[in-house]
Amino acid sequence: MTTALAVQQGGALAQSQQSGRMAVADIISHVAMVQEVMRAVMKPEVHYGVIPGTDKPTLYKQGAEVLCMAFRVADSYQVEDLSTADVVRYRVTCTGVHQINGIVLGTGMGEASSGEEKYKWRKAYKEEFEVTPANLRREKKGYNKQKQESYSTYQVRTEPADLANTILKMANKRAKIAMTINVTACGDMFGQDLEDMDEALRDHLTRHAPDGRAPVEQEKPALPEMSAELFAQRLTEWRTAMTNQVKGATPDNIIGKAKTKYTLTAEQEAAIRAPIEKPAKKEEAATDALPPMVYADVADALTSATTKAELDAAALLIPRVSDEQFRKELDEMHAELVAGVPA
Repeated sequence: MTTALAVQQGGALAQSQQSGRMAVADIISHVAMVQEVMRAVMKPEVHYGVIPGTDKPTLYKQGAEVLCMAFRVADSYQVEDLSTADVVRYRVTCTGVHQINGIVLGTGMGEASSGEEKYKWRKAYKEEFEVTPANLRREKKGYNKQKQESYSTYQVRTEPADLANTILKMANKRAKIAMTINVTACGDMFGQDLEDMDEALRDHLTRHAPDGRAPVEQEKPALPEMSAELFAQRLTEWRTAMTNQVKGATPDNIIGKAKTKYTLTAEQEAAIRAPIEKPAKKEEAATDALPPMVYADVADALTSATTKAELDAAALLIPRVSDEQFRKELDEMHAELVAGVPA
């Protein structure tokens, strides 16, 4: 993504404020840019990720910063202190302003409080728990699904003043994310790619502007290549799924899904399609391939050797002895004999 493109696309937001609306072609171009930034710059679980209990990715603070940089949006904050003697609470309004012409693009609000569950309580040692007043402590019950057993955790109330800075930062973060989604209109884009849009609707939006202008051809952005590092990580996951015969985990399905996000090389496709062989255990392979040996025969072969090459050949028989203690003694015998035998 070039600087010129970023300035052009970011400027469309500010131009819409002056004209009162955005052209449909500009909307499609804007959506395409958000998708391009997601593919080329933003990383899952760093800039966005799926929150447990939801069905589509959620924008993180790092992702909001990337989008604000791409669209030249500067943020400013207005803080309302709603704290009381027992609770630290802030409500923040984040305003997005275009960096070039200073036009206000939109706002977002966020709030945080020390009364939230994750801030209200902290883990405590039993001695600390026992000396804390009853109204400022609790014994929280839980259940460990893996161990299939219940457990208890001693907790005491946190000191709100100790969390004031953390609460303020959290309110700022929530407000910025809200502002970024409002300004860039990217809320639904984390759940659907531009190419997933209905073909007829996309063609209509890109070719028919409501102001009577000539049809606009929208070139589909090229997909980025999957980096070697990311491919190596994903290949391990894919092959594990295929080995475990997870439903739908076939080479064709995996390649097809990957190509909706990235461009795969011929070598990468070949690696996905490579046959998966279940490795045999060493002990099983040795037992199946060669018959076992007894201690006396291997010891005789070692003591009969007159050169280092013959000793090394005899040492290959040691792993075929089933008793571990015998193998250890034979290894020691081989080491002593090698020292005194010419090469």
